[in-house]
Formats: sequence, C-alpha cells, structure tokens
Amino acid sequence: MPVMVVTGTGTEVGKTVVTAALAAAALASGRSVAVLKAAQTGVGPEEAGDAEEVARLAGAVTTAELARYPDPLAPATAARRAGRAPVRPHEVAERAAALATEHDLVLVEGAGGLLVRFDAAGGTLADAAALLSAPVLVVASAGLGTLNVTELTARELRGRGLDLAGVVIGSWPAEPDLASRCNLLDLPDVTGAPLLGAVPAGAGGLTPAGFRASAPRWLAPRLEGTWDAEAFRTREAP
Repeated sequence: MPVMVVTGTGTEVGKTVVTAALAAAALASGRSVAVLKAAQTGVGPEEAGDAEEVARLAGAVTTAELARYPDPLAPATAARRAGRAPVRPHEVAERAAALATEHDLVLVEGAGGLLVRFDAAGGTLADAAALLSAPVLVVASAGLGTLNVTELTARELRGRGLDLAGVVIGSWPAEPDLASRCNLLDLPDVTGAPLLGAVPAGAGGLTPAGFRASAPRWLAPRLEGTWDAEAFRTREAP
C-alpha cells in the first residue's frame, strides 16, 4: 500500500514542512499525492491547517482532514474540551486506504509525537500505522536533546513491530552548533535507522516555486530526492 506515516519526536520539529517536501519531491517525480492530517488542533474553522500548508508549498496534492479542534492540545484533550467526537485509529487507516486507491502516495501526518492520544481509549498514530502496515518516517530536531527522544520513538516503533523508514531532520540550522553536528553521526547510531534528509531552517518561508525546486535536494533517493547523507555530513560536520 503506497502509504507513509509521518510522525515527529514532539511538537514544532518540522513535520508539516517535511511532509510538504516529501509531497513536492514525489510530485516532481510524476507521482500523484494525497496528504491526510489525522487530527488538526489549534486552528479555527476558517483558518488554513497543516494539510493546506502542505498543498501551498508542494503544489497539486489532494488534502484531507479527519477532524479539527480549536485548542492547541493533544487531539484527545482538544476533542474533549470541544465536546466533539475524537478521531480513532481505524478511521485514520480507513481514510488513508481509500485515498491510496486513487493516489500513488498517501502521506499521513500525525499531531505531535508518536504516542499522542487521539481518543480516551488511548488510540495513537502508531495504532493507525499498524492497521495500515505502513512505514513510519520520524522527523527529529537537530540539536541538543534530540538523541533521547528520537531513540525512544525508534524503540517504540520497533517494539510494536512497525517499519521505521528513517529519520529526517526537520530544521537544519544555517550555523549548526557542536551538538547538531555530532547528531548527524549519532542519530543513525541510536535509532538503527538511516538519516534520510535534512530540511533547512526557514524552508517553509520560501516561495512555493522555490520550495518545490529545492525540496528534492533535502531528501534522500529513498524519498524521491537527491540528498546524500555522507556528503552532507562531510560538509556540515567535518
């Protein structure tokens, strides 16, 4: 099934921009793409959500959103506070599977980290990935503290028997500090998964045309890009 789940090691690590880069690279290679936001929180009824931001940056993708809650909280909490029905993992899986019948690639973007709860029963993005038998791409931050949370996410995925596709750094700084440079070597080691890309900090502020032209250079060939991990390490962490 042509579905990939995109999770993060937490909030504000660059999941949406990475999802947009994945979509742009796939579109550039001639594939049709759908983006499913499992649960959108912290956005009003008339505001653009993450799926719409992916479409703005990446281009002609099909967008879908299962639920939207106004408070910027975990989906289960936001749904409870809004008095609305929560999103359940089987609903995420069913919608993604339906989109996969009409698209070459479906990107399912989570909210926050892997185990953020969708509902009171404890359903998570990991449960949806299991129902889909889909690989999971982990978006991580670059700097100090990322090794612990990224390794924990990798261990949880493997403990559940899920396919960890790799790790992408969601916001690579223009002037990386010592921790960031060392993490280029350490992230693959602690996760046992390849580093599959690094998106420059501020990439979401590019024009859509500039973003689409650049996106393949931020991602490895396994993600339809041209990024070379070894060359990047040699340049950024000599």
